[in-house]
Amino acid sequence: MTANRTPLDRSTDLLLPGSPRRSRSTVRVRCARGMYTLLLAPALAGAAFAACRKPVVETDDAIQLGPENVAVVTMARLRSGPVISGTLAPVRDAQIRAQVGGSVVRISADQGQRVSAGQELAQIDAAGLHDAFVSARSAVDAAQTAADYAARQGQRYDTLLAAGAVSERDRETVVQSNAQAQAALIDAKARLVSAGKQLDYTGVRAPFAGVVSARSVSAGDVVQPGAMLFSVVDPSVLQLQAAVPAEQLSVVRVGQPVAFSLNGYGDRPFLGTVTRINPVADPSTRQVQLYTTIQNPNNSLVAGLFASGRVVTDSARGLVAPADAIDARNLRPAVERLTRGRVERIDVQLGLRDPQTNQVEITAGVAAGDTLLVGSAQGITVGTRVRVTAITDSTTAAR
Repeated sequence: MTANRTPLDRSTDLLLPGSPRRSRSTVRVRCARGMYTLLLAPALAGAAFAACRKPVVETDDAIQLGPENVAVVTMARLRSGPVISGTLAPVRDAQIRAQVGGSVVRISADQGQRVSAGQELAQIDAAGLHDAFVSARSAVDAAQTAADYAARQGQRYDTLLAAGAVSERDRETVVQSNAQAQAALIDAKARLVSAGKQLDYTGVRAPFAGVVSARSVSAGDVVQPGAMLFSVVDPSVLQLQAAVPAEQLSVVRVGQPVAFSLNGYGDRPFLGTVTRINPVADPSTRQVQLYTTIQNPNNSLVAGLFASGRVVTDSARGLVAPADAIDARNLRPAVERLTRGRVERIDVQLGLRDPQTNQVEITAGVAAGDTLLVGSAQGITVGTRVRVTAITDSTTAAR
């Protein structure tokens, strides 16, 4: 056996059965726990050496977090101001009603059709009103003839009175007849104008250029004066009517921009301008109505959709992070940031806040691209190793 063994050079002499002592093969192999001297046959010695060369697996003590537990600081524009909501409506919206009664003989426009100012939308039977117009025009002709005769008669009597051929009383009678004839002419002309208007009302026309948004009649329907026929809107200029709390009214002024989004348009942003502010608050809600005008030259917006946004009283471009990443429990706000895979706590300075998007501006303490812990991950001890796992297709399928 081998003598003079030390703790760092422990060896074991193995004698294979049946092998002469002088033919032993001594193989010294270094393993993870020290030096071993094996007296093996050459083949077994090689196998033992290979077994000792297996790598040692280190344990990974890093805490694994999902993407929902972290947020990345980005450079973006942040807006702040009173939050508003309401329905988008056209500024010009005409409800066209029948001004005369009768049967609808023709429909010339339908929903969604663009029309120009004065374009015919429908035609109501005008036979009876046309006859009335012709009669009124004949009455004007007769009254005109009578008025002309009375005027000439008055001139003759003036001449005869100057010559002493007629009395003053006869002249006054002629003057009175002339006045009555002129009044009858005026009345006949007024009746003709009224009959002409009634005849024109049988043709239903668009009051301005726009789009037909509703049609309530069809050909053959009999309508009465005041019956709803069409609705025409001008989609080039829309209006958002919304309410703001009275305590936020001090920061709202005419001319301020309004940023909002619409249902059905995703995250696409839209801009408008405050044009009017109601001077009287609602007695039940104590809120004040304001009106925002939105230009829509390409008709890309659709009226009637629900809109939500804010009056932009403050705006800034800077470093932005979710408000959930800010720890405001102490006197100075701070964030937990990942640096080289470990958690560190950094004091920060904050700027604008956007409650609608739950974003906050960070003016000092972090840089664009920094990874911050959010939510329950903020409870991890400073200095702890952290690894963020990415969402894969298999992970998503498992969920």
